Amino acid sequence: MRVANEKISSYKFLDEMYRDGYFPNNLVDKGRGILLELCLEIEKKRPVSPAEVYKLTHTATEKFNRLALEFEAQGSEIETAARENIGMDIEFILKAYGYDLDLEEAIAPRNW
Repeated sequence: MRVANEKISSYKFLDEMYRDGYFPNNLVDKGRGILLELCLEIEKKRPVSPAEVYKLTHTATEKFNRLALEFEAQGSEIETAARENIGMDIEFILKAYGYDLDLEEAIAPRNW
């Protein structure tokens, strides 16, 4: 299934991580998949309240928490540059779908 939002479909998720050899592309691909899943969930469920949106972003954040272990197993980690890239992309998703919400709350359960 493809995302319907044109801003999302033309956006390059985790672009900075792809351009940095420190991050294994196969794991960055998984991160991109997490972000696309978030978009699809937003389109499918069409959350209205901040709590509904945060539930979706928290699920995505928890998936990134688990993915962080895979990065570590491959000699990498979700460090400052990756954190910023993931955060920027989640913020972009929120804005692309018309949500003006707090990014820190959106990624509150993060371990990275």
